[in-house]
Amino acid sequence: MSDSNNQSPDLEPSSKKIKINHENDNTVSENQLELKDFILEKVLNNNTVRKQVCLQGKFRDKSGVALVVLEKNAFKNEDLDSKGYFSVDTELKTFFQNDIYGNYECFPRASINGIKTSITYPATEKHIAKFSQQETHIVLETPELYQKLTLPHIEKEQFNLQWVYNILEGKSEQDRIVYDNKCEQDGFVLLPDLKWDGITKETLYLLAIVRRRGIKSLRDLDETHLPLLKRIRDEGKKKIFEKYQVPASQLRVYLHYQPSFYHLHVHFTYLRHEAPGIYAEKAHLLDTVIGNIEMIPDYYKKATLPFTIREMDNIFKVYETNGHVQRIVKPDIENIELIDK
Repeated sequence: MSDSNNQSPDLEPSSKKIKINHENDNTVSENQLELKDFILEKVLNNNTVRKQVCLQGKFRDKSGVALVVLEKNAFKNEDLDSKGYFSVDTELKTFFQNDIYGNYECFPRASINGIKTSITYPATEKHIAKFSQQETHIVLETPELYQKLTLPHIEKEQFNLQWVYNILEGKSEQDRIVYDNKCEQDGFVLLPDLKWDGITKETLYLLAIVRRRGIKSLRDLDETHLPLLKRIRDEGKKKIFEKYQVPASQLRVYLHYQPSFYHLHVHFTYLRHEAPGIYAEKAHLLDTVIGNIEMIPDYYKKATLPFTIREMDNIFKVYETNGHVQRIVKPDIENIELIDK
């Protein structure tokens, strides 16, 4: 899924009006939502490491649940000068000063102090579960479990893919596309991911979305897909270097399993950026995927693949009901009697 804030770094970013693409509608929405109309109902997740908060609420005079995600932006090298953080407009609030040590809070000018904001509206229960803080488990999925449990769940429960088709059919986000190979068999569209502002090199994150429909995930790949995978790898790296000057040796190129949506896509992130979902239980390097298929053409139809599931995910209930995972039972602290030793 993708979103953007394509202002020039020198311009004041607009934090009030946000264009929303409705996942649950087959058309491209031009509705404008304003944050001043957002009414907070619940904090779903406050991640102090990523400096990100996920909020559930509603918009005034509108029906349906809304999710707002606020995240502090990474520092940009070009702002670390006398026109940026060290300009005459920057203010310091002193917390303490002792000998050679000082601790302060910095208030730079507003144009370099924006907060990355994304909105999902109207949000479904699946969206709420995705952004909620909850217990996570690893499942070892055999080919048999995939056919028996995972695949039926995917076919029944997956997110609406209309937003993907809008991009591929030229109906939305065309101004954000970095590269477009229009070959229906082995082509793809390369554009910034939702988690990237499309500007800050330090957090570079792009998605390659394949044009061919019907390839849901890693499990569907075999030797017939090698030309597609190699084209994504080679052309994607080339275009990213041309536009962002990040060399191929500093790109992390991978697929997720399970993916967040079931239309094949490949992630490109800057190696220095610790993006979410880059760890062993989730990410599969594209070069490794290509190598495995070249070695064993139907490798991903035979392999046991690990993946993580969270306790609010519907697929967790499927695996729990069939005895493959067990929910964490937390103690009822309010009813624990204190023992006087």
